[in-house]
Amino acid sequence: MRFAEPQILNFLFFLIPLVYFLFWARQRRAKRLSQFVDTPLWPAVAPLAAKRKEGRRAIWILSVYALGVIAWARPQWGFEWQEVKREGVDILLAVDVSKSMLTADVRPNRLERTKLAIRDVLKKLHGDRVGLIAFAGDAFLVCPLTADYSGFLLNLDDLSPDSVPRGGTDISAAIQEAVRVESKTQSKYKVLVIATDGDDLEGDALAAARKAKEKGIAIYCVGIGTAEGDLIQVTDDQGAKSFLKDGNENFIKSRLNENLLQKIALETGGVYARMGGAQSGIEQIYDQYLSKQEKTESDQRMEKIYFERFQIPLLLAFALLIGESLI
Repeated sequence: MRFAEPQILNFLFFLIPLVYFLFWARQRRAKRLSQFVDTPLWPAVAPLAAKRKEGRRAIWILSVYALGVIAWARPQWGFEWQEVKREGVDILLAVDVSKSMLTADVRPNRLERTKLAIRDVLKKLHGDRVGLIAFAGDAFLVCPLTADYSGFLLNLDDLSPDSVPRGGTDISAAIQEAVRVESKTQSKYKVLVIATDGDDLEGDALAAARKAKEKGIAIYCVGIGTAEGDLIQVTDDQGAKSFLKDGNENFIKSRLNENLLQKIALETGGVYARMGGAQSGIEQIYDQYLSKQEKTESDQRMEKIYFERFQIPLLLAFALLIGESLI
């Protein structure tokens, strides 16, 4: 036997305070009744106050509660094998983890805001596969395309500027890594969503975008930050915070480069959206474009489908309630 919602069984711990409450209520009733009637006369004057009957009534109440909780937890036993098909869109997410993403012009900072936006989008996915690429001066696939959103989130939460050893920002490297990954899939509609501030310091992003278009990959760009920008705040190993400086000891200010991101999206037939404040560009792209794309059968396998047995404890609880009222 198994339970579909095992966490619900924690409510059984409330049986302990319920027992104490029933005992306290019985003692309180007995004290009040003894003020008017001698104890030997209780069975004749107040039959329900008899110890046996009150004890039996308490056991029935506790049993009904316990059976109700067990039914709520959805006990299951017995199963059959069924073929389950999963359909959806394959979405590769490339997240910029360079130090410029630590800029706090979007709260709490650009990188953390991106993670929150991706989490919100994941709640809307049903059957879509997602993959994760981290990039800075280089790019790495940190999570292959998967429908296991819990595993994906573990990799997402681990993203930091330390995820990619080489510093800088190379959007072309992220696009090239996406082309490599997508070349191994059979998706009808290939999607790359790049979340970055557009501060491209290396490579040729537009040339890489043209090659991606040749492979049938549409690139959607999400710009994170503001045109005014802000200083880049970093934290050292001791936890001390400071602002990033260049070789001449000047503070570095990072600004959103929307122009480049718009060109990349336009080159591949994708769309550019900006993330800032309460607006989530990633969610906007998914709602307006990706969710409406043709679905691809991404997975087909045999799964155990367990038989629901919550009806049994539920019927027993109702039977006890009816029996108690009749007696």
